[in-house]
This record gives sequence, C-alpha cells and structure tokens, in this order.
Amino acid sequence: VRPLRGSAIDIHPNAHWEQNGVTVAGGNGDGTGTNQLKNPYGLFVDDEQIIYVADQANHRIVEWKRGATNGQVVAGGNGVGSEAHQLAYPLDVIVDKETDSLIICD
Repeated sequence: VRPLRGSAIDIHPNAHWEQNGVTVAGGNGDGTGTNQLKNPYGLFVDDEQIIYVADQANHRIVEWKRGATNGQVVAGGNGVGSEAHQLAYPLDVIVDKETDSLIICD
C-alpha cells in the first residue's frame, strides 16, 4: 500500500486522526459573507498560521487569521471575470514570502 499523495505532504495509510475537529474558516453555510465560503477549493497556511482559501464559487481569495470569526477578501470578490480586480473560479493559492505576493491558480 502506497501513501496517499497530497500537494505538499504524504499521508501514511496507517495515519491516526483526531475525532474532534475545529472549524478554522467558514462554517456558516454557503454564502458570500466574510464568515462564509462557497465551494472552497485550495488553501495555503503560512508560517504565522494564516489560512488563505481559494473560495471558488465566490471568485475570491479569503485570508483567515488564527482565531478569526470572519475572513478578509485579499483578491477578487468582484464577480467572475478577467479584469485585474476579478477572478474566475480560482482553484489554488500560495504565498511567496520573498516577494510578499499571492500566486493564484485562476
């Protein structure tokens, strides 16, 4: 049996998981509010444990700081489109620490 393959980690077939999870982003049903996500897809966690979520159906990237009850839109969120202030179903996001920029798979 081979480990499951993730984008940046290997999960061993005999891995043990906690039975109780903690919601760290969203958790308030589908929607457009800053405390909601709609079809979240990719995510990135930086060194400060800030979570960046590719909120695909809302066409935005949302930043969630540790312990926050609302996220902050850091890219897109202006409807679907190809203009500089818009995204079209973003799939993933990473943060480049050297250039302090988001790299978005849109």
